[in-house]
Amino acid sequence: MATHQPSRLTTAFWQPAARRAHATRQAAVAFALLCCAGAVLAQASGQPLATKPEPGAFERATGKTAAVPAAAGGAGAAPVLSSPLPAGAAAGIPSGTGAGYHNPNSPIAPLPQRNDVVPWSVLTDLTRKTTKDGIVPVFNEAQKGMDKTVQRIQGFMMPLDAKATQTHFLLTSVPMTCSFCLPGGPESMVEVKAKTPVRYSMEPVVVEGRFTVLTNDQYGLYYRVVDAVQVK
Repeated sequence: MATHQPSRLTTAFWQPAARRAHATRQAAVAFALLCCAGAVLAQASGQPLATKPEPGAFERATGKTAAVPAAAGGAGAAPVLSSPLPAGAAAGIPSGTGAGYHNPNSPIAPLPQRNDVVPWSVLTDLTRKTTKDGIVPVFNEAQKGMDKTVQRIQGFMMPLDAKATQTHFLLTSVPMTCSFCLPGGPESMVEVKAKTPVRYSMEPVVVEGRFTVLTNDQYGLYYRVVDAVQVK
């Protein structure tokens, strides 16, 4: 009598939960960084990047009126980026690079001004070079000086696990526009490995830990914070 052999689908479905969670987390990290890598490669090859909609374009096209935050400066104002950034820094920043685009009509407010965190304008002020191994960041003296020091980073959490609390996640300068899109380039995010779990929130998150600059990370990341703890 023939014996029943479980199908591949059945075997995959009943694999241990820890293994499935690990695979999901690895896939999320890889997909997020592939998005960034694609944007960087497109810029390096001279291909045109997606054009951001001008503030108010949706309203002009549909005839609808949306409330514009006071910080956005009203109709026709420049796009709002995560603070603190210099005035006018938003102009001319291509998609997939820099601190990212934060739509003035977004229901999520930009990051509040804080004097105890590293400004995203400092983290995103870098250039890149092409080597035989790919495109790598060129850090300035300020960024190199922060390497292996304790720093505070403020950003929006991009979870890498389907849990209420996270020990491994990304902080981005502006909130994600969808589950599969990143608003800025690799310089607009910091990988965080937390000492204690941090509860997921759509509100800004601040962590403190040992900051590291990554000269040639295998996933294309530029910054990492380890042994991080959440601070208010």
